[in-house]
This record gives sequence, C-alpha cells and structure tokens, in this order.
Amino acid sequence: MPAVDLPIIDVDAHWTEARDLWTSRAPADLKKRAPRIELVNGRENWVVDEDVLLGPVGLSVIRRDGTKQYEAMTLKTYDEFSASSYVPSERLKVMDSHGIVAQIEYPNTLGTCGGKIMNIADGRLREFCLQAYNDASAEVQEESGRRLFPQAVLPIWDIDGALKELDRCRAMGLTGCVLTDKPEDWGLPALNEPYWFPLWEALEALRLPVNFHVGGGADRDDYGAWLNMNYQQQLAAISVITFMNNAKIMINCMFSGLLDRFPDLKFVSVESGVGWVPFVLEAAEYQFDQWFVDRKPVQRRPREYFSHNFYCSWWFEETDILRDIQLLGEDRVMFETDFPHPTCLYPDVRGPLDRALAGASDDLKKKLVYENARHVYSLPLEPLG
Repeated sequence: MPAVDLPIIDVDAHWTEARDLWTSRAPADLKKRAPRIELVNGRENWVVDEDVLLGPVGLSVIRRDGTKQYEAMTLKTYDEFSASSYVPSERLKVMDSHGIVAQIEYPNTLGTCGGKIMNIADGRLREFCLQAYNDASAEVQEESGRRLFPQAVLPIWDIDGALKELDRCRAMGLTGCVLTDKPEDWGLPALNEPYWFPLWEALEALRLPVNFHVGGGADRDDYGAWLNMNYQQQLAAISVITFMNNAKIMINCMFSGLLDRFPDLKFVSVESGVGWVPFVLEAAEYQFDQWFVDRKPVQRRPREYFSHNFYCSWWFEETDILRDIQLLGEDRVMFETDFPHPTCLYPDVRGPLDRALAGASDDLKKKLVYENARHVYSLPLEPLG
C-alpha cells in the first residue's frame, strides 16, 4: 500500500489565533489591555497590556492564493494569510486535499509553550490570556468536528493553578499539553524538582502526553547562530540548532531520576526531527556505562526510558528515516507537517512521505502516519483495518 493512500494524523501544525480571540472574551476592565493587533514597523503584531510586544500575528507563510512565501518568517498582515491559518472550515479543506484526517495544533502568539505571556507583570491579565486561549482551543476542536486538536497551555508559575487548569482543559476535551523545556528561564525550578511533582502525578494519572515543542524556552540569546550572518542565514542555522534543545530535555529526563518517580509519563519531542535521536541514545548508553559503574542513580538504561516514555516526529527526513525508525522502535515515531510555518511540508506533503516510506510494510506505514498518533493523543478516530 503506498503511503500516498493512507490517511494521515499530523502531530505538529500551528493555529493562528483569531483577531478577536482575547478582546471578545475579556472582561470590561481588561478589554483595553488584552492582546490586540497593532501595526509596528509596517507589520501587524500582537501587543498586550500597555506595550508588551508578543510578536508577529501568525508565523504563517501560506498566502491567500495558497502559494508559499519562502525566505520569510511570516507574512506581514492577516489580510495576506490563507484563511486556513485561522478558520477551521478552511483548514479542513487544506487537510482534505492532502488526506490529513486530524492535526495536533500548537500556539503562535503565546509562544510554542505559552511562555510569552510570562512577560506580563499583572497576574490576573496573564491568567486571563492563558484561559482565553484554552477556551478558544476547545471551541476550535469542536468547530472542526474534532479533527483539530490544540494542546493546552498551563499556568506554570502557579502549580495549583496549573492543576486546576489541567482539569478544566481535560473536561473540555483537550488531548494533551505543551510545556517549556527550560522553566529556569523564568526563575522556576527544574522539571525534576518537587515543585512539579503534583503536575507530573496528574498528567501520569490522566495518561495525557506532555509536548516539548522546539523553541519552548524564553527568548534565548544562546541559540548559537553567529550574529554576523544575515537574517536568512541566522534563521536557517537556528532552525537546525533548536533541535538540540529537545535532545537536552530528553537526556535530562533520563539521567535525573524523574522517570523513576513517574514511570508512565508520556513525552513527545515536537518539530525536532528524528535523525539525531539514535545518536543521542547511543551516546547516552555509552556515558551510562562510563559513569554508572558501581552506583546506579537511575533504575533503567537510556534506551529503556526512550522506548517507554518518549515519542518523536519527522517531516523533512527521507533518506535514512526507515533505518532510524528501526533503531528507535516503530511505536515511537509519528509524522508532522508544521503547517503553516516557514519550514512546513507544503505544498507537497505526500511526495516526501511516500519517498520516505518506500519499501516499508503496510503495517509499519499505518503505525507511522496514523495509529501511533491516534494512540498517543487518545484521539476519537477509528483504528485502521
């Protein structure tokens, strides 16, 4: 069976927030301070509170006519965007044209983990921004006929509030959450500290996946791209370098003992590719044997943690993807498109997918493009026959 004939669950796409997402939901005393769109240096940007800049409106490079703008981080205004960036019915049309039956969606305006609202000093305004986003996400999910699945954003600055918001999001039917890979950027404890234990316990009990999307820290100055390169050169470099942040979180989870305390947590490495994972696991196995000779501070080996706790996804890789999947395990890998971001697989989704999976068995193809994602996110979709 050619992969081209299979339905796809896309585990990484992005949802451009509607112009009035926050202003239409804000109470009267917050309406003028809620996130709204303002023209800044000739480009539409989201602004919150008096003058806190959240960034460009959509990080979308798909134009109204369906063509893709290359060499740009985003189009400049909403009027340039394809309506599929922010209208569920229009997104479904694009999905149908590629045979995509469902998408896992991530934020834009709030940052990939919601971290941009950490720059808002007013706690009540910050909490409103987050809850309004989650409310809108639940509405998008329902309006799409439960084919679009935005992931919940949690108030990580307040662990009790995070637990309450998690319960609320779960009650609304959201299928997972997205977290920062480096809470230390905001003065919070590392993810293996007791501060986080109640949240890990709740997520483990609910069997909800925790997504680490690249770029899930603060606005870092340590990406590693040389500052004397031009804008396009820096973005190309950063787009590759950021994958390594997901390597960092994976290794820290394995060696910290976190997964011994919470052995059934599900972590997904999003928009970071797959090819680096076999190398990182082999390196981790080697270092495990060098440093943990007489004393074993963790209960399992790195490969064991990966095969039980981690999932990853690919989109652009073709040449060695089947070898990588063989090394990682066919149950641990999923497929994504990153639509409508600058590096998305668009306009051709099926071509790269079919080339990547040429020679794979029908059962393997089903797992990689549909069944694994259906299982990880507990999606209300039928299993493939």
